[in-house]
Amino acid sequence: MAERSFASEVETLRLGEGEVFEGEGILAVTKALLQSGVAYVGGYQGAPISHLMDVLADAEGILNELGVHFEASASEATAAAMLAASINYPLRGAVTWKSTVGTNVASDALSNLASAGVKGGALIVLGEDYGEGASIMQERTHAFAMKSQMWLLDPRPQLPAIVAAVEHGFELSEASNTPVMLMLRIRACHVFGRFVAKDNRRPSFSAADALAAPSRDYGRIILPPSTYAQEREKIETRLPAALRFIQERGLNEFIPGDVTDVGIVLQGGLYNNTLRAMELLGYADTFGVSRIPLYILNVTYPLVADEWVKFCAGKRAVLIIEEGQPEFIEQAANQMLRRQDVNARILGKQVLPVFGEYTVDVLREGLGVFLSQWAPRAHTAGDVPATRGAQVSAEGAAKLAALVPARPSGLCTGCPERPFFAAMKILQKEVGPLHISADIGCHSFATLPPFNMGNSIMGYGLGAAGASAFGTDGGKRAVSIMGDGGFWHNGLTSGIGNSVFNKHDDLTVIIDNGYSAATGGQDILSSRATNEHRQGNHSIVAAAKGIGIKWVKRTSTYDMRATLKVLREALHTPERGPKVIIADGECQLNRQRRVRPLVRKAIERGERVVKERFGIDPDTCTGDHSCIRLSGCPSLTVKENPDPLRADPIAHVDNSCVGCGVCGEVADAAVLCPSFYRADLIHNPSTWDRLLGSLRMGVIGFLQRRAERGRLRCAL
Repeated sequence: MAERSFASEVETLRLGEGEVFEGEGILAVTKALLQSGVAYVGGYQGAPISHLMDVLADAEGILNELGVHFEASASEATAAAMLAASINYPLRGAVTWKSTVGTNVASDALSNLASAGVKGGALIVLGEDYGEGASIMQERTHAFAMKSQMWLLDPRPQLPAIVAAVEHGFELSEASNTPVMLMLRIRACHVFGRFVAKDNRRPSFSAADALAAPSRDYGRIILPPSTYAQEREKIETRLPAALRFIQERGLNEFIPGDVTDVGIVLQGGLYNNTLRAMELLGYADTFGVSRIPLYILNVTYPLVADEWVKFCAGKRAVLIIEEGQPEFIEQAANQMLRRQDVNARILGKQVLPVFGEYTVDVLREGLGVFLSQWAPRAHTAGDVPATRGAQVSAEGAAKLAALVPARPSGLCTGCPERPFFAAMKILQKEVGPLHISADIGCHSFATLPPFNMGNSIMGYGLGAAGASAFGTDGGKRAVSIMGDGGFWHNGLTSGIGNSVFNKHDDLTVIIDNGYSAATGGQDILSSRATNEHRQGNHSIVAAAKGIGIKWVKRTSTYDMRATLKVLREALHTPERGPKVIIADGECQLNRQRRVRPLVRKAIERGERVVKERFGIDPDTCTGDHSCIRLSGCPSLTVKENPDPLRADPIAHVDNSCVGCGVCGEVADAAVLCPSFYRADLIHNPSTWDRLLGSLRMGVIGFLQRRAERGRLRCAL
């Protein structure tokens, strides 16, 4: 079960020649793959590309009709290795994952693939998770493409350009026998638009054809002396072939302008922001007409020297808009142009930030500096949008920051991981601070308020490995965290297996929420949900025991008393060796996606349905707010105290509550105030429910009237 279903949208993938496709960028990529005759597709989910995996999963019926093999790979390395099918056979294959973190995992396979070269087109679709909306460390894919001599596409974030990039990517790969990376920035993955579709194509060569006539080329084996010849082939054959293809097919774009003595070179993915910034400055219009000549790099590696010379010759100054650092394109441009005696002044990071995402505001400021200096007369007087210069002042921003509280990323309402980390917080009050090695996943939010625990995050499934230096030191035991997704990704071997092999005396907690929750709720090996195309329901306990763990315990995350008991046991038992706790609790988001439609239909059918809701008695709440500090649930907030004699605000449960009971569980385990109550909301109540409700209201009303009479006597 994924975060979002594309079951209805995937029908647009059947559109044929001349029909207009409308939809999201991710859906357009899938359509482009089918139009290109792809034979196999794999990948690993991760924002912002996770929806592509969801689309492919929902479109599996259409893929099967076309003879396209699709699988959700166990990791990015698995997906990259899948492209080995294109080394010896004319099979077009595509894989996808989350930018640099995924590429790091896949790097061994990618390096070998790039060295061997490919016969069929091999395309890697990367969700470039960089900038303000990113969830990872800030790095770019560009360096890896340069290092391994793989070509990098960065198309304009518009559907026709993205679709063309997929099609050209396969052709470029085949023309140069080199894998091609297609980079999609966060906004490009989810941009909506339209393009004119083509017919889907069945693969001209299938996996069955390859198996029927196996092919082997000694020159493609990654061992000396073949590797020496492959390095030479990269430079002498493949690179020139790629440069010819890029230039002859016009993959990069030139937009003329009437100011011929200056120019702007930009990455294709920055086109929309750049054009908008220029429009706000009065140098372009909404439809792409620019007074300043533009050279749009839809291919950011390799760079075509002839195109640079053609664009820059005769210009006094050229601005290079290149996001991130180091400034690879700017450095290469200076080298290419100086070799050709082109003396245009190259500017880039002198007027634009060295690091960070190039938003419209950032580009407007940098472009303003460049253009006011080098093209002041090109400004279009008059019709400049009123938004120009409308930025929040420093004073206004300070006032806003004082009024609006910081909202760090956090666990969802009802998340099963929240009570576990609340239990960990209570535990540390008993035993003192613990070294906690955190991991990638929903549980990484525990490093933020209100939990503030976790000393490091080293990578997906590397929580246990991140604590390995403390595994045999004696004294207080180190604790590491990983999720069920990270466990199956690589945590089983790199973390649990490593602890067994090296005889660690530590504790690893595996949060088992039933899905790869942080990437959108996709199924994994241990998922209990029924899946027509995948086999799940494999035991994490059995896997841990199978690799050599002897001390394994399970607990329910929602049962905080039981969780505290097993945590104390793990930290204090005299038994030596690695210990594993599996903390169970189904992802609440996926549970709600599964349960809510069923509940709604049951109510519509007139069936009796009981919903649990939790609340706080305002008369009992002390205003201490320990419940909020220990839980941090988004549905747990504060409101004004109804008692005029008490100034402190009281805790309050809002309507987003899903009835998980965590707040009450926290209050109970932490021995807090007894102000929490549970209320059952009954839809389509039975006759007995109505009678019982009337009886309760009568008793409550009687007690309230008696209390009111007593209060009046006291007043007299």
